[in-house]
Amino acid sequence: MSRRSAGLKLKSKDVTEGTERSPNRAMLRAMGLSSEDLARPLVGVASTWNEATPCNVHLDRLAEKAKQGVKAAGGTPREFVSIAVSDGIAMGHEGMKSSLVSREIIADSIELMMRAHAYDACVTIAGCDKSLPGSIMALARLNLPGIFVYGGTILPGMLDSRALTIQDVFEAVGSYDAGKITLQQLQEIELNACPGPGSCAGMYTANTMASISEALGIALPGSGSPPAVYETRDNICFETGKTVMNLLENNIRPRDILTFEAIENAISMMQAIGGSTNGVLHLLAIAHEAGVKLTLDDFERVRKKTPQIADMRPGGRYVMLDLDKVGGLPLVMKKLLDAKLLNGNALTVTGKTVKQNLQNLNFPSTKQDVVADVKNPISSDGKVYILRGNLAPEGAVLKMTGVKAPSMTGKAKVFNREEDAFDAVSKREIVAGDIVVIRYEGPKGGPGMREMLAVTAAIAGQGLGEKVGMVTDGRFSGATRGLMVGHVAPEAMVGGPIAAVKEGDRITIDSSKRSLTVDLSKAEIEKRLRQWKPPAPHYTWGALAKYASLVSSSAKGAVCYPAKMV
Repeated sequence: MSRRSAGLKLKSKDVTEGTERSPNRAMLRAMGLSSEDLARPLVGVASTWNEATPCNVHLDRLAEKAKQGVKAAGGTPREFVSIAVSDGIAMGHEGMKSSLVSREIIADSIELMMRAHAYDACVTIAGCDKSLPGSIMALARLNLPGIFVYGGTILPGMLDSRALTIQDVFEAVGSYDAGKITLQQLQEIELNACPGPGSCAGMYTANTMASISEALGIALPGSGSPPAVYETRDNICFETGKTVMNLLENNIRPRDILTFEAIENAISMMQAIGGSTNGVLHLLAIAHEAGVKLTLDDFERVRKKTPQIADMRPGGRYVMLDLDKVGGLPLVMKKLLDAKLLNGNALTVTGKTVKQNLQNLNFPSTKQDVVADVKNPISSDGKVYILRGNLAPEGAVLKMTGVKAPSMTGKAKVFNREEDAFDAVSKREIVAGDIVVIRYEGPKGGPGMREMLAVTAAIAGQGLGEKVGMVTDGRFSGATRGLMVGHVAPEAMVGGPIAAVKEGDRITIDSSKRSLTVDLSKAEIEKRLRQWKPPAPHYTWGALAKYASLVSSSAKGAVCYPAKMV
């Protein structure tokens, strides 16, 4: 520690100093800490390690590297873990209801561990979809010196010289149901798609949030794209551990970094890379925890001026490994900054601004087609749209990356749970021209706002990706593609207009007009809703019931507001 940091008022001193703290110190000494260790800042190293998901199975290794970095910079690291849900494994059944709920529990658990043990700073390490925003939300909520680091992408699987991701497995199920591939071919795809540790390989939710973390400035530059198994990631974690000590010494806190301008930068990044629609939900939640006012209108405003320049799956051709080879996320940010599409004055965890971080960078090659120039983009504007209309007065989200048809009008096929919709798709009951409506899957209604990748991938696998639309108050995986509208708000469970839709009603999804409408008069919708009664909740006890009682609209990030004190 420097003289400056030695003079800081550290929270850990509430535990480590004074005769009255002898019992506290005795507990710490039982874990091998010396008097010298206790004199240093105590730094929490929080990972979402577990054996539930390949995204997180290696995070214990990375946490050890971060601890080494903390120790090398004069701190005493204290490792702990939070939960993490595997979206891929939870997908398509009741387990997916726990996914978004886990985001709040991750944030809560990191907050509680940090507060309970009076740690002075925090490194958070996460891999799977909800563990990334949950970790960043905790940093914003605590507002102690802190830094986020991503666990890294999985390498793509290979089969007959074809790069595979988990998206291919989900879509192969639909292809098998449609008789397009054999059972043996499906099994070959299953066996080869996921070769080892790391988060799903395309620009799905985890890689989107990793990209967003760099754009926010809450993660080290260049930390988002290297694969999980590369030694580069170990080095990044070591440097992250060292860097958090610099933040502590200089009293730079997450809310100094997570400003409105930083969040605008993150929206620009999300649009430029053709990122997951979940980025909308999670940025709203991060802004809430940081005390920043952010609305869906801000996403549309930034989208209109931000071109899509990265050609990433699911709408494009490349995976995160390919982006890493050509310069990673700093390449995307540099192109946006040079075009004045990023705020270069935003502070980052390096203690420098975005502009300073991106100065004097050298990229591997100018001869690449993973990231286009801003002047010759893949699309002149972003493709994550906010829709409104009489079906979604508060808003809905549609990702148009790689989608050819800008609009669609069709008859509603209405389902009150995801499983029923999937069964209908599997039985080939969904045909071209249908718009599948899946409701009561919102934050309160599910509860937990399930992702619908099993359904959307089955539709795509049957060759109906451009011929069938979907509207839901639930969510979509970052691997979803097609005219699939999610986050419809207000949700059905609270009497949103989607609850009034009946089989055969005509629904229009129009990306060019940013609209989502049902061909019903206002009077008819109101009449139907007067006759409507909410269904009984699926859960009346436990974590999901608690979540349903506290969660807000998806238009507000589906964050949990404390119940009003009586």
